[in-house]
Amino acid sequence: MKAFAILIVLLAMTGTADAAEIRVGSKKFTESVILGEAVSHLIRDAGGRAIHRREIGGTRVLFQALLKGEIDVYAEYTGTLSQEILAGLKLDSNAKIRAALAKRGIVMGRRLGFNNTYAIGMNEDRAERLGIRTISDLASHPDLRFGFGNEFMNRADGWPNLRRRYGLPQKNVRGLDHDLAYRGLEANDMDAMDVYTTDAEISYYGLRLLRDDLNHFPVYQAVLIWRAGLDPEIVAAFRRLEGRIDEAAMGRMNGRVKLDKVSESEVAAAFARTSLGVNAIAVDESMWRRLQRHTMEHLTLVAISLSAAIAFALPLGVLAARRENIGQIILAIAGVIQTIPSLALFVFMIPLLGIGGPPAMVALFLYSLLPIIRNTYAGLTDISPSIRESAEALGLPPGARLRLVELPLAARTILAGIKTSAVINVGTATLGALIGAGGYGQPILTGIRLDDVALILEGAIPAAILALMAQGIFETAERMIVAKGLRLKPAA
Repeated sequence: MKAFAILIVLLAMTGTADAAEIRVGSKKFTESVILGEAVSHLIRDAGGRAIHRREIGGTRVLFQALLKGEIDVYAEYTGTLSQEILAGLKLDSNAKIRAALAKRGIVMGRRLGFNNTYAIGMNEDRAERLGIRTISDLASHPDLRFGFGNEFMNRADGWPNLRRRYGLPQKNVRGLDHDLAYRGLEANDMDAMDVYTTDAEISYYGLRLLRDDLNHFPVYQAVLIWRAGLDPEIVAAFRRLEGRIDEAAMGRMNGRVKLDKVSESEVAAAFARTSLGVNAIAVDESMWRRLQRHTMEHLTLVAISLSAAIAFALPLGVLAARRENIGQIILAIAGVIQTIPSLALFVFMIPLLGIGGPPAMVALFLYSLLPIIRNTYAGLTDISPSIRESAEALGLPPGARLRLVELPLAARTILAGIKTSAVINVGTATLGALIGAGGYGQPILTGIRLDDVALILEGAIPAAILALMAQGIFETAERMIVAKGLRLKPAA
């Protein structure tokens, strides 16, 4: 329990934010990141200190972070607010949305100037051959393959209600990352996908947007929402975006990032300079600086969670070996935790600990327990009864037998479990980027979003190297800790 208490203290320290900071959030798609950068530039121009927490999962994750005070402001859409976040309240006007948010301590600003609604897109040639121009036309082609963004698959205004509204019969429907869906459409792996109407890829891939002839999709006017009580001067600064970005301007900015490979910070700074007269300067990190930062973030996640798991799991493994009935319960609980998909485990931590490092560390801690507990239990229970009897005959008390005989004999098996946990931990920690924990997962997510293989490798290769290093460290520890005679393989 002492180790777990230390973990909680470290998590609290990690999650503490400077009160002077204005924390800007963004979702994991390009437009949201650009808007987050634009807000950050305006805050800095007003003398504030903006920290942009980029690409934090999806809608629910980001909104919960706003409610908990872990971010202060981010760009949202009126359709998402009414149909997803405040679903069930039947809010049919911006005034009602604004009032509902105010009850939660959230302020909604005026429209930024563009509507980025959902649409269904198909390759122009494919749609023309099949004579498909409206969403209703899809009902006549039940064999079409659909690929929708994971969030769209479950949204109130997404696939379930779209299917019911239009009576669509398609069964071959799968969820995938929104940015990957464009590549699937280009490769003819699917026939239709959901798009955002300001996506730069629409013209790049030559897509036809099907007319929403039953008006299923609501208006998605972009707005800023922020926590009540922020400094009025800072609020006035970022509200300068209101009414200044039309669909064409937003589409061009998306295109510069996605197609021309210009950084979101530079694109947002250029808009702020030319359209708002702000002396915004984009400072982009070099690859080596990013690598250094991501390495420190990743090492912090792994070191704290793995150290706590070792300190917590070893005693549990010993207890499981000593008390058979309790041992089965301990192994069963650890086994259940291990069966939870790692991404789900990260998300489950958000209501308890918010976003960033703390929930990621606790999830990694829990995910690292089973291999260590199981191997400690196996190593101790596999010791020959004759050795145990000899130790008892020598008059050694239980504590001395454990310290001097049993743990040394089981050390090799225990270290194998720790090594397994370390390798799993390093790889799973990349998912921490989805909830704002950073690490090597951040360039991987950004690379997938921007279709940039170099960025993906910037995260994947160091993560693989770190996993190999962790394995090597524990193999070296095995040679140092385990007696040479215990490391000899039996003769064939």
